Amino acid sequence: MTSLFAQEIRLSKRHEEIVSQRLMLLQQMENKLGDQHTEKASQLQTVETASKRNLSLLKDIEAAEKSLQTRIHPLPRPEVVSLETRYWASVEEYIPKWEQFLLGRAPYPFAVENQNEAENTIQNEAQR
Repeated sequence: MTSLFAQEIRLSKRHEEIVSQRLMLLQQMENKLGDQHTEKASQLQTVETASKRNLSLLKDIEAAEKSLQTRIHPLPRPEVVSLETRYWASVEEYIPKWEQFLLGRAPYPFAVENQNEAENTIQNEAQR
């Protein structure tokens, strides 16, 4: 009977050791999990800070690019813009006439006394 009692005591101590180790391991796991959450939060903060910095840098680069573009290609004077607008309006007006001529469906779009003069004009334009 003493041997059963001694065995019971040994098993009880072993049980206490196992429970103690289990509690210690659970505490270590909780600590590690807390450390991982802290590290993840720190990484997210770092990523957010880097993202804001990159966005700021991108805006600065775009502003610098725009500034350089205006220096390289300044805005044209109003007279030039007016001439350009009138030119494109004229081009759009004459496109149908020239289109038919270039497709070979109509004669030269402007009345010219000498057809050779018109052909020379076209050839000179093509050589430019």
